[in-house]
Amino acid sequence: MATENNSIVKKYTKMGIIATSVVVVALAGALLISNINKGSSLSSALKEVSTQSANMNDLHIAVISMDKIQLESNVLKDLHKQRAAYEEKLKAKLEKEQKALEKEKKDIEQSQGVLAPEAIQRRVADYQRRVATFQRDLAESAQSLEAAYQEAVATIQKQHLDPVVEGVIAKKNLSLVMDGRMLRLGKNVENLDITDEVIKALNKKVSSVKMSKPKGF
Repeated sequence: MATENNSIVKKYTKMGIIATSVVVVALAGALLISNINKGSSLSSALKEVSTQSANMNDLHIAVISMDKIQLESNVLKDLHKQRAAYEEKLKAKLEKEQKALEKEKKDIEQSQGVLAPEAIQRRVADYQRRVATFQRDLAESAQSLEAAYQEAVATIQKQHLDPVVEGVIAKKNLSLVMDGRMLRLGKNVENLDITDEVIKALNKKVSSVKMSKPKGF
């Protein structure tokens, strides 16, 4: 029983946090391919494609690290603390119930030979129901906590982070902003990474967003 419950908490506490997609601003001169009738030639189909393309002289690109924003922005650091506090409560609840269940199991074992077989069977059945109920409640509490956390993350992104990023894009007149997690930067890239500026602006805009209280807490 202890191993199973520890496994549940261990699995839960390893759940990840934000999965943020690349922020992309539409480039000038979008490509549009109309419906092509069956049997049309390639040259006929390509007539629907304009000759316009992005002017590299006017193309302004920037890089942003979403991982760094998650780790260093005040609002997300505070959200992580809120989640950790709930996780500690869940852990304490788990340990308390484990001790109670272990005591109950020991009592049942010691009562063998004292109580009638029917009475032992009833106690065993009650114990098993209690274990099943606890495991279900623990899983529901963990899922509720995760849902409350993700809801708060979505609120931060929609109401605070996205407007800040869009504001930086507009102020710098950027054409394209890429997630820098997969990029390797070389020399002569001054002002390319806007992450620190986004974090400063986000910190000024908001410092905390309170999670909804998860069920079971």
